[in-house]
Amino acid sequence: MPDFYMKLTNDNYVILIGTKLFTERYHRDKTGWLKVSARGRTFRMTAEQVLNHVLPALAGVKPCLTIKVEHQGQCAR
Repeated sequence: MPDFYMKLTNDNYVILIGTKLFTERYHRDKTGWLKVSARGRTFRMTAEQVLNHVLPALAGVKPCLTIKVEHQGQCAR
């Protein structure tokens, strides 16, 4: 077993979806999913609503959208 491990649960990721002009952030906290708009407003979302935003970007249905996922956790020993 390695000396460290990364926590890979979905509350350790931030999903960034955007264009050249804006970026929206999606992340999970203790209560559920949050969307942070380009203007900084926050909206509670269900997991299904997050998927409805993520899947078109992944599928290339909206080619102007970019999607990036960042891991926010730290390695633990």
